Amino acid sequence: MTTTDFAAMTGLELMRWVQTERPTDIPSIGRLLGMRFDEVDHGRIVISLDTRPDFANPLGTVHGGIAATLLDSAMGCAVHTTLPAGTGYTTLELKVNYIRAARTDGQTLTATGTVIHAGRRTATAEGKVHDEQGKLIAHATTTCMIF
Repeated sequence: MTTTDFAAMTGLELMRWVQTERPTDIPSIGRLLGMRFDEVDHGRIVISLDTRPDFANPLGTVHGGIAATLLDSAMGCAVHTTLPAGTGYTTLELKVNYIRAARTDGQTLTATGTVIHAGRRTATAEGKVHDEQGKLIAHATTTCMIF
């Protein structure tokens, strides 16, 4: 298990640590779904994952909850990059628009989360998920509470 002091890191430092260290010994939704942190910048995160048959809905395409989770993670982590050490956040609201179905055959889905506003008590962000051909799968907005 890691001995890194996460509370001493700014949000940007923590997200960059996750990107470079790719910890496998810490349980997380990212580990469960196989998320990769492709880009980490102040106010912007790019996360990708490869679809698999376990992600299927009853129709055989990727369940909408996978896209929603990918969007919630990208937007929330983008907000996190703007926060000082010792500060947390939680999602207050998540609005997702689904555009098209995604396949479960190993295609890469890429989510980009970008902060719109980072205030003292709330932050807002937007996100988009694209497939390997650059087609929009889903887009979303979020409001996060800062604490």
